Amino acid sequence: MTISGFESLKSELEKLRSVERPEVIQSIAAAREHGDLSENAEYQAARERQSFIEGRVAELEDKISRAQVIDVSTLSGKSVKFGATVVLADEDADERSTYKIVGTDESDINSGLLSITSPLAIALLGKTKGDSVEVTTPGGAKSYEIISVKFA
Repeated sequence: MTISGFESLKSELEKLRSVERPEVIQSIAAAREHGDLSENAEYQAARERQSFIEGRVAELEDKISRAQVIDVSTLSGKSVKFGATVVLADEDADERSTYKIVGTDESDINSGLLSITSPLAIALLGKTKGDSVEVTTPGGAKSYEIISVKFA
């Protein structure tokens, strides 16, 4: 993953540990004061939230411990690989789009961050400026031409 993706995971983990975990503990304590726990909806909701938080904390700790962080600014080359920012031209619709190839945990297609495991990224890997790629999408086959490949 990129440095920014790694920092984002660390930030989320810190927020869960320092803000959300203490809040849910207070919610559970307050709900316990209301009496019978078997019919207490507030208590049940707080316990479910606690379970989600603890699961997410464990997941983030695992991802952070196994992460391979890559500084994209040190990469270069002419072919598409992890960390590349690629400008594509849709050969059918005559539209351009820009994507950065990132790790799965940091991908956000609406922000132009394309997961390395997505069908489009897989089709782009190893290609260079001027190459055409065809990708099978749920809406059918799409053809793209690579306009540029940059590393920033």
